[in-house]
Amino acid sequence: MIFAGLCVLAGVLLWDYGLVQLMLASDRTHISALIGLLYVASSVHCLWRTVAIAREADAGRAAALILVRPEVVSWATSSQQPPPSGLIADHIRNLAIKAETQESGPVDQTLLLRSLADQLRGSNAFGAFASDTLMKLGLLGTIIGFIIMLAPIAGIDATDRAIMKSSMSLMSDGMAIAMYTTLAGLVGSILLKVQYYMLDAATARVFSQAVTLTETRVVPALERLHAR
Repeated sequence: MIFAGLCVLAGVLLWDYGLVQLMLASDRTHISALIGLLYVASSVHCLWRTVAIAREADAGRAAALILVRPEVVSWATSSQQPPPSGLIADHIRNLAIKAETQESGPVDQTLLLRSLADQLRGSNAFGAFASDTLMKLGLLGTIIGFIIMLAPIAGIDATDRAIMKSSMSLMSDGMAIAMYTTLAGLVGSILLKVQYYMLDAATARVFSQAVTLTETRVVPALERLHAR
């Protein structure tokens, strides 16, 4: 939220100084506006995923508080009390079911942990796609800008001042398109990478919390119950 607040503050300042309006007015291809819209949409997606991961972290901590008491480990298969919700709780329930159905041996949760990791990551990979798309749109704008800038060169007549003036105007417009789209693509891509990096770090912490909880509390308790 601090990072998002700083980005919003920077956007307000750029708008207040008229730099955003200048960029939109100078870019006739509207690629910069498209980059801005994609950045906002991706940031909203990142916020949604951050809230989801935060809820999973809270649910994991709630499950950990319950599992501190060894006599209530059986909540995973008990229908008398409502168990905690969330992916970590579902993972613990799956471990309990596996411990009950297998004949003997230790409870191996390797495959279940892989499934939990995939569920926790969810659509986080969209961040890499969105960041790469913003970068590619910026490069596309650069190419289009240079095409517009270099197109009048073939028809330049050095003796005709009107044609020279028109050509110089087109060349400056093309250069503006190239520079603004490149700047928008680079800045948007970098900011998205930072946001999704923090999201991935939070997801990794929740997964590590789930592994620690299950390895230290759930699996030993289930193995003891299975041995009895």
